Amino acid sequence: MIEKFINKLQNQKFLTLEVTPPHSPNFTKIVESIKNLKLNDMVDGFSTTDNPLARLKYSSLFSALKLQQSFQKPCITTMSMRDKNKIALQSEMLGMNEYDLRAILALTGDPARISDQPNAKAVNEGRSTLLLDMIKCYNSGIDYAGKPFTEALKAIYPFAVTNAYAKNKKTIYKNILTKLNHGAIAIITQPVYDIENAKMLIELFEEAKKELSFLDVTPILVFGFFPITKLRTAQFLSSHVPGIHVPSSWMKKLLLAKEISEEQEIKTGMDLSQKAFKDLYAFHPKIHFMAANHFNIVKEILKVSL
Repeated sequence: MIEKFINKLQNQKFLTLEVTPPHSPNFTKIVESIKNLKLNDMVDGFSTTDNPLARLKYSSLFSALKLQQSFQKPCITTMSMRDKNKIALQSEMLGMNEYDLRAILALTGDPARISDQPNAKAVNEGRSTLLLDMIKCYNSGIDYAGKPFTEALKAIYPFAVTNAYAKNKKTIYKNILTKLNHGAIAIITQPVYDIENAKMLIELFEEAKKELSFLDVTPILVFGFFPITKLRTAQFLSSHVPGIHVPSSWMKKLLLAKEISEEQEIKTGMDLSQKAFKDLYAFHPKIHFMAANHFNIVKEILKVSL
């Protein structure tokens, strides 16, 4: 299953859906929501987030396993460096390997100081590149201390992330190059909303690939996408989330629509989002769809775009 998923990533159209686990012991409701909307038939796989914004959620590992077993489609498991040390991270990867959770999105993680848990402390023995290095060791048959495993592991496929926008493009280029040098087979961007931004990212990615002396597999750039249906969402993403550029034309159209009615605002946002997704998917059909579990919006966009 996972090898077909990776082959599709590298050679065909590719679409994944991000799922945020709940602040609850019940993940089944999310599975049922996806099933009822038949979104599992529209995507190639899923991903699960790991306590985003350092806020307590259901485990990304158990939610990934639940999705994978429920839909028989691969799930990319996010693992953050913030909350676990080298021992815990490697231990989890051993267990995940037996259950075929072998696509891992390596993150440094949002700072613990913004957590909803009192006096939470970060572990952060390293950045996401350290986890990429651990995966490289595992794929070579040894742990991070260089000790061989008693049995061979199945291949692990590391994913990484990058910003979609920066005032200085070299910042994005260096980040991409660093992640590729540490073994990432795919890099997922922050949300992209226009083709010029997409073209810039492709150009930087191709330049970075040329810098690499050797590659086991050809790395792939995957565009992140997050639908915007309200002006406040556009303003928040543009002002408070680094690495995202929301076109000014979107702001103007959403503002005008909001002055008419909330209904018109939502319709305008959906129209803009549907067109942006359709254009991106036609230009580079490798998309990671993020929607903060607003699965109805995902369905509306995908049913007119795929």
